[in-house]
Amino acid sequence: MDKNNSDTNPAENHKSGFVNIIGNPNVGKSTLMNAMIGDKLSIITSKPQTTRHRILGIISEDDYQVVFSDTPGIIEQPHYGMHESMNKFAFSSFSDADLLLLVIDKYEDYVGDEKVIESLKKTNIPKFLVINKTDLAEIGEIGDLVNEWKEICDFDEVHTISALNKEGTDRLLTKIVERLPINPPYYPKDQMSDRSERFFVSEIIREKILMIYKQEIPYSCEVIVDQFINEEQNGEHFSTIYASIYVDRKSQKPILIGRGGSQIKKLGIAARQDIENFLDRHIYLELKVKIKDGWRNDDRILKHFGY
Repeated sequence: MDKNNSDTNPAENHKSGFVNIIGNPNVGKSTLMNAMIGDKLSIITSKPQTTRHRILGIISEDDYQVVFSDTPGIIEQPHYGMHESMNKFAFSSFSDADLLLLVIDKYEDYVGDEKVIESLKKTNIPKFLVINKTDLAEIGEIGDLVNEWKEICDFDEVHTISALNKEGTDRLLTKIVERLPINPPYYPKDQMSDRSERFFVSEIIREKILMIYKQEIPYSCEVIVDQFINEEQNGEHFSTIYASIYVDRKSQKPILIGRGGSQIKKLGIAARQDIENFLDRHIYLELKVKIKDGWRNDDRILKHFGY
């Protein structure tokens, strides 16, 4: 028998699909996607609203391709135009998904009438409930949580995981692949995201702002890469990066810079180290602080910033 005439054609049986991750801020959506991908694509901090944009992370194997979508946490009461744009990114997940993952943790306080729950009840898209941070739960807590959610919404499957420790994530991935439709790959097999290096550089800088500065400062900042120059120095790849940090009010600029430039220097050192690790090359990084009064409520500026 000629093996080339086998009834099983890998191309015909290839699975591909969009798996969209939704949930409240700070439940571990970005940690979950990074754990699945095996690389850090979404920035992670302990502060809510860390993720502002929709980011695709892609897993490709010979017989399947999973396109994960990490979305901003849903904000029930948006205070700025930026928040409304973030919610649009999150709710767009209901229109183009092959599978939805609602990520929660034991600290969640849903009652069943939230916008995201209403949307989940109306959709015909397959949906998994993913209970994260189980490593922090007491015995019996997760079982009680599962029973509570059975009263709130009907899910196709329930999975308990610790994304941080990668516990339960392999089984979750297996179940996700089982649900994917038969499709050719949507992206080249060696592509890990739909975003550019510029985007990830700006996100790394913003992550460091979230980690270094306190109170309202991180939420008032947006980072734009103005120039990204790739070249060779002494036979090695090298990048020169100029980035601007936009703040919401004039009074925030000196806080970002710090006395004698101490804070902006600290930020630059921390960001440069992670950018070099991400790009796998040495870089020169220059940061400038600029003022855009009220940018979080300015539709024109929000569009320029990618919202």
